[in-house]
Amino acid sequence: MPSSVTLCWRTASAFSRSSNKSILLARTFASTSRRNEINKIMPLAAEAIKDMKSDSTLLCGGFGLCGVPDTLINEVEKNPSITGITAVSNNAGVVGKGLGLLLASKQIKKMIASYVGENKVFEQMYLKGEIELELTPQGTLAERCRAGGAGIPAFYTPAAFGTVVQTGELPLKHNSDGTVAQYSHPRDVKVFGGKSYIMEEAIKGDYAFVKAWKADRLGNCMFRFAA
Repeated sequence: MPSSVTLCWRTASAFSRSSNKSILLARTFASTSRRNEINKIMPLAAEAIKDMKSDSTLLCGGFGLCGVPDTLINEVEKNPSITGITAVSNNAGVVGKGLGLLLASKQIKKMIASYVGENKVFEQMYLKGEIELELTPQGTLAERCRAGGAGIPAFYTPAAFGTVVQTGELPLKHNSDGTVAQYSHPRDVKVFGGKSYIMEEAIKGDYAFVKAWKADRLGNCMFRFAA
């Protein structure tokens, strides 16, 4: 019998012989002793976003028209008091669907995305200075979100080196007459192993919307098909 199994068996036997039976009941090998009391499932989308505040950073799942968390996005649209959102997503949705709804309702003040070519409403808002845009390569965007969740403030990547992202020549916001009001910040550059890398800062979200097939009481999500 492996030594680790033997040790567990001897420990359990010792507790069972103890006169203080409450000790055995209190000890558990599970990481969470009160798992049955946890229930992260909300009855309605309105209940899930009731604490959402203005000027928050929203991480939003979806790729094109696939895997878009429409239920939660639609609920935010019903609450026009939630404004000043910084939306972080692969794309900006389309007219009348997905994040396109929150763009039309003027609830989003800034988009951090890798592709925005399918939304004409967003294009007009950007060129008129009604919204700020931070274009980020798709892989970099994913890593910025992951790093934020892992507590990593920044990292270096070769993606976008030698482009306007690295040099700080990307227009973040325009004036109403179409002139550039604000440019992006130049990225710090370091050389590792003879190759140039630029520094990207992590993104820390206040809320995250994902589309899942189903979820359990602990908040574990299961995805299906293109979601």
